[in-house]
Amino acid sequence: MDLKALVERHDTPASKAFDLVIQALIIISLLSFSFETLPNLDPEIYQLLGYIEAVTVILFTIEYLMRVYVADHRLTYMFSFYGIVDLLAILPFYLALGIDMRSLRTLRLLRLFRLFKLVRYNKAIERFVRAFTIAREEIIVFVMVTVILLYLSAIGIYYFEHEAQPELFASIFHSMWWAVTTLTTVGYGDMYPITAGGRIFTFSILMLGLGIVAIPAGLLASALNKVRREDDEEVDE
Repeated sequence: MDLKALVERHDTPASKAFDLVIQALIIISLLSFSFETLPNLDPEIYQLLGYIEAVTVILFTIEYLMRVYVADHRLTYMFSFYGIVDLLAILPFYLALGIDMRSLRTLRLLRLFRLFKLVRYNKAIERFVRAFTIAREEIIVFVMVTVILLYLSAIGIYYFEHEAQPELFASIFHSMWWAVTTLTTVGYGDMYPITAGGRIFTFSILMLGLGIVAIPAGLLASALNKVRREDDEEVDE
């Protein structure tokens, strides 16, 4: 069995089995991480979760070393997105060995990088990443326009509501929270207009908010269709 084909290819029975095993380990590891946060667990359960973490990290370490070994350009892989994710998925475990974990609790959050490892093994997620890359420039422009709209919305509601509700809309910065919840159509109800002008302005912002929710979804849907067509064309060839 060619080790490089096993690790890097995804179209042979052995490589598919390898991918499925790694995916299962990622899910087991994340579930274990979640169970650790449950209060009042028996010491035996904590010990079992510790064993699961140790075994999965050892296997992830072996996988990481295999990828470094078979890489055509090892440094390129190690400093690539996937290389850094693979390293961050195992690094917290080794940093915590022999050290008081209370001072390194934040490192446990790095275990969440194992979620990104799923991207490598899941074709649907890979398509989504490619679609995001295709629509990247449009999404960046959309984010910039959204930030501008948030700021303008905060200014607008401040001038409409400041005199009527000086405690809630004390400044443009205070009004920014209203702009965020309104433009995203969440509307927590902790800040709302009471003047006629403020209500008319809010209606306009809500209409804009509906578009803000829909635009990125449309961009990604279009990009996903393009990626799927490209994949179908490759299969036909």
